[in-house]
Amino acid sequence: MMSLLLVGTFLLLIMIGIPIAFSLALASLLYLFIAGIPLTIIPQTMFSGINSFVLLAIPAFILAGNLMNAGGITERIINFANAVVGHIRGGLALTNVASSLGFAGISGTALSDTASIGSVMIPAMKKQGYGSGFSAAVTSISSTVGPMLPPSLPMIIIGTLASVSIGDLFLAGAIPGLLLATGFLIVTYIISVKRGYPKGERQSLSVVGKSFLGAFWALIMVVIILWGILGGYFTPTEAAVVCVIYALIIGGFVYRELKLKDIPVLLTNTLSSTASILLLVGFANLFGWILVSEGVPILVADGILSLTDNPFFVILLMVILLMFVGMFMETIAALVILFPVLLPVATSVGMDPVHFGVVMVLTLMIGLSTPPVGVCLFVASSFAKVRIGQTVKELIPFFAVAVIVLLLVSYIPQLSLFLPSLFE
Repeated sequence: MMSLLLVGTFLLLIMIGIPIAFSLALASLLYLFIAGIPLTIIPQTMFSGINSFVLLAIPAFILAGNLMNAGGITERIINFANAVVGHIRGGLALTNVASSLGFAGISGTALSDTASIGSVMIPAMKKQGYGSGFSAAVTSISSTVGPMLPPSLPMIIIGTLASVSIGDLFLAGAIPGLLLATGFLIVTYIISVKRGYPKGERQSLSVVGKSFLGAFWALIMVVIILWGILGGYFTPTEAAVVCVIYALIIGGFVYRELKLKDIPVLLTNTLSSTASILLLVGFANLFGWILVSEGVPILVADGILSLTDNPFFVILLMVILLMFVGMFMETIAALVILFPVLLPVATSVGMDPVHFGVVMVLTLMIGLSTPPVGVCLFVASSFAKVRIGQTVKELIPFFAVAVIVLLLVSYIPQLSLFLPSLFE
């Protein structure tokens, strides 16, 4: 009964527009008052949730992304992508998707991708005659590729929660992320051909090579992260600090676009983003502690397994549940609350924790472009100055591809586990 009060209050607060973090906090506070539990449990539980050395990687990766972006990274990645695919029908839309793939190794978050790429690409697409809804849809859905590739903040969160190798999680998301990007490129091309969207001129090899060299120092950041972690040279947290130093050198001395006067603003933005994430993690940990104390994980596991113990249908039920949650809840909050709840169910049907982590992140990423709380959907539609409904209509074929990839990744574990197995 008390658990229903907790969850019901949380959902009600979300429905009336209270931010996720404060909805978690207020629902937890109400529960503690009614249950008569001392409020000293709040700081204790929140601190235990964020008192992790691994979580220090979050502000460092955010800062590295901000430094690279301020240093001219976005423009160079877009130029390289445009040089490679811009001559194909719908070239600017394809460039949008390809840019998101390249930018994934810099930001680690889908929302950063949407904001950075969308602010440049959406006006350019509209100017060349692409529909506003289509421009927003391509930008929104392609940004979901980012968290599947390193450095991925959701993967860092999962590694903290499950005590599994973050390096393995980074590798495990690579093939699913590339499959997702490939599917989006195919859909974008088919729609562009059907609608007769424009194409650019084919670039010479020298132009392609020059654009590649321009983006090379930014793209190599992913190699540094994986080489350092998998080679045992440094931890994920240390890798993040190395990336900050690398970003300072590349932005300040190679690209020469990062100025000393930019640093205070970038630090302030990093602190703001980090504070909001860690506050969310802290409140979600409190909420999750209450759920565990109420025995909700056991109830959920028993509930799912009482319906069926067939692994195929158990996985399907978890995917459906996560897709529904992703429509309403922010990704990190959903991970902190639901990963410990669903992991025992997943392992009971033979899913590897790394595999389940990838499936969960991929499922929740799709929710970032779905109403009613799809933040990437809102940001892209805002840049395109188009109604949400129009963007959602254009997103339908992309959703179909995303679901197909999700099902493939869910039921073919080797798509996730093949690359990590090579480094065992």
